[in-house]
Parts: sequence; structure tokens; C-alpha cells
Amino acid sequence: MSALIVAAAPDAAAQEELDRLRRENFPPERNQLPAHLTLFHALPGEALGEVVEACRDACRADPPRAQVRSVRSLGRGAALVVDSPGLVAARAAVAGRFAGRLTRQDAQGFRPHVTVQNFVDPATARATVERLDAGFAPWGFTVEALAVHRYAGGPWELLETVPFG
Repeated sequence: MSALIVAAAPDAAAQEELDRLRRENFPPERNQLPAHLTLFHALPGEALGEVVEACRDACRADPPRAQVRSVRSLGRGAALVVDSPGLVAARAAVAGRFAGRLTRQDAQGFRPHVTVQNFVDPATARATVERLDAGFAPWGFTVEALAVHRYAGGPWELLETVPFG
């Protein structure tokens, strides 16, 4: 059974801005997804009910605020660094339910970010980081929900949206 992905669902205005940046910077032939802030890349596919339940428990809190703090190089791309103690706490709550079952990638720690460019040569990535950084000002948004997806070999299949609050 294919893996489950959990991503933060920002408010509509933030999603629109993140999608715009992704469309402007991501290679079009590789851009199969909307902009996303992934909390888990591969939770057990057979554990859908448990994943949704863990997300519901984690989302009992008020919707967390998030702050886009800076631009970061990914070597072959660019990302926006996000700070959100509330989202970090929600992720930790879900992670605790899957202790011992997390992939190495999901167990290595959580550095919230939104990738707005990937799969480009390093020079293009450096130029993008410099351009985005030159006009950068921190900005905030609200995380409205956690979205559970199934990896479908390209685009993700949305299975459940669990709102905060």
C-alpha cells in the first residue's frame, strides 16, 4: 500500500502566494503539486485510520500561526523557511504515535519549509535565492488544517483534511 503524506494546509491567501512563487520558479514539467509544507513524507499506507486519528488529536488546538522567516538554498532549488511552534507541536504529537515506524527522513527532525524551486542547476538555484532574498520581508499566515494524502506516483491524492480548533 502506498505511503501517506501529511502536509500543513495554510489559509487561502498564503496558499495562493506560495503557489504563485512555485509556478514562477519551479520547472513547469516537474511542477505536479501545489506548494506544500510537508510534515511527514511517508507514514504507513495501511495505517490511514490511525494517521487521521492522530491528526485529529493534534488539531484539537487553535489554528497555529506561522511565519515565513527567510529564503534558503536547497543546492538545486530554493525554499522558504517557516517558523511555527504550534505546527511543530502538532507534528511532534503525530510523530509520537508512530515512534519506531517513521522512515529515516521523517525521523531525522522537522525543518518546516516550502520548496518553491527544485530540480534546477546550482547556478539557477543560486540566482533564484538571491532574487527572492533581495526583496524578502517576513510574513505570516495561519495553518488551518492538516491534510492527509496518498502518494500516487506523481500528484498526491487528498484523502482527508483535518481542521484545527
